[in-house]
Amino acid sequence: MKSPLLSLPGAVPAEGVDEGVAAHYGDLFREQRALAEGTGFVDLSHRGVVTVSGEDRLSWLHLLLTQHVSDLPPGQATEALILSAHGHIEHALYLVDDGATVWAHVEPGTQDALIAYLESMKFFYRVEVADRTADTAVVHLPAGSIAEVPQDVVVRETPYGRDLFLPRADLESYAEKAGPAAGILAYEALRVEQHRPRVGFETDHRTIPHELGWIGTAVHLQKGCYRGQETVARVQNLGKPPRRLVFLHLDGSEVHLPAPGTELRVADEAPDGRKIGFITTSVRHHELGPVALALVKRNIPVDAPLMAGTTAAAQEAVVEP
Repeated sequence: MKSPLLSLPGAVPAEGVDEGVAAHYGDLFREQRALAEGTGFVDLSHRGVVTVSGEDRLSWLHLLLTQHVSDLPPGQATEALILSAHGHIEHALYLVDDGATVWAHVEPGTQDALIAYLESMKFFYRVEVADRTADTAVVHLPAGSIAEVPQDVVVRETPYGRDLFLPRADLESYAEKAGPAAGILAYEALRVEQHRPRVGFETDHRTIPHELGWIGTAVHLQKGCYRGQETVARVQNLGKPPRRLVFLHLDGSEVHLPAPGTELRVADEAPDGRKIGFITTSVRHHELGPVALALVKRNIPVDAPLMAGTTAAAQEAVVEP
């Protein structure tokens, strides 16, 4: 979905997964500061939007998701995962129920696969699953924003801000009222600062929830069975995850950021030494400078200085060893 807001002055299109919205509008750090101060908005209209309606919607989703949602009150935001049979992360859903329908936004382009899975699990339950991406745009208002929310718009309120499920036809007119616009790079910089993982960025084909700190926020440990639950319970009760998420402060003298996938090694080992992890997301932050999220082997000491390619990096633990 190509956003009409790409026609705003200064808009530079994002690339890759976030293609379709603006990377920035001409001043990345100004946009970051505006969001941090609670002003402006972020166009997330490229994200997939899926709804589940019907009287069995919450009890049915409760059987499929990692989160406890059978008694989810209307208006209360939550997040949940769908795992593979082996416990690996496949989807992250950012949910809210409006009293009649569950609304969720998901990673761009993943809604078809998600809906196919949900449809395959309907059986005799009284639920209707719909792809609302074509008519609904997600807009993010940062924490502290006093921007007006249109009447009858579904809102998902979190500590990080509010996600609006806005009619796509109203996106341009709402942008005129809610400005200034901030691009996805500003949003991503704050996400990294907040240590929030993102599917497809902090995950690969074998990532389990414990590695990213999603236990408790997206995974409820006192609920019934769901696909992949055996792996979650086994790691929680009997062991430790093989990897852990870390926040990295990168050497600010380097011109280029280490790209996602850049291999990590311990700094005092030889350049061709063992690889102990990789960069997942790297950004330039308006206060912290160049920073990143990364996955490293669990047993790497928290105080061990690292190298991301040729860039020095100091770690902060997100998930404890």
